[in-house]
Amino acid sequence: MDIRTFDDCDASRRPVAALVSRHPHAEHIPAHSHARAQLIHTLTGVMTVLSVSGSWVVPPGRALWMPAETEHQIRIAGDVDMRTLFIAPHARDTLPRGCEVIEVSPLLREAIVAATAIALDYRDGGRDQRVMELILDEIELAPRLQLHVPLPRHPALLRQCEYMIAHPAEPVTLDSLALALRVSGRTVARLFEREVGMGFGDWRRRLCLLLSMPRLAAGASILEVALEHGYDSPSAFSAMFRRALGVSPTEYLASKY
Repeated sequence: MDIRTFDDCDASRRPVAALVSRHPHAEHIPAHSHARAQLIHTLTGVMTVLSVSGSWVVPPGRALWMPAETEHQIRIAGDVDMRTLFIAPHARDTLPRGCEVIEVSPLLREAIVAATAIALDYRDGGRDQRVMELILDEIELAPRLQLHVPLPRHPALLRQCEYMIAHPAEPVTLDSLALALRVSGRTVARLFEREVGMGFGDWRRRLCLLLSMPRLAAGASILEVALEHGYDSPSAFSAMFRRALGVSPTEYLASKY
């Protein structure tokens, strides 16, 4: 039986290596980095991946592209059945340069599953190499998803954003944020646009959306999640979720191939 580790895949001489791993609910994988880029795909459960530039939420049927040498940590919600691809920096110049969540098509999903059974020292020119090349083709073509909460570099604003992440139910407004920073509301609005590339209201809605996914994956009810994130009712929360992603919370988490 082929037993491989993260280090084995990182050290592979071939451009692409694949690994199966399973992680229980509430596991925390501490900060680390890899010499290769990774495509981190979950079949079940939800992963929240954190780096210095922000947080990414990866629900079932999606995957996160993580560039080489990028320090990150992972928090697990629900039992996660993970498939990770390790991709050498020289594999292709056209692969993503930053962290991105991508949609995993049925073809890409099956190719990833097939890759986990391919030996780390597969030969050039055969079927195994063609599977790996197909995977790279599909990564290049995959739709990108807005499942990212960018974080500011401005120290005082970063502290306020981290507080909102830790206390999502608190009714923070642009005015209360301005008061905490001792500046005008207009200054805060400009600061948000400059630092994270979106308005404060859009950032708050995306934050609530992404923080809710791990809670739903862990079995919390829509009512519980709505109240935890400052919504008066589950219908209001579900309406926000549907506007953002086109489906209800339960439909989204159940949509795996």
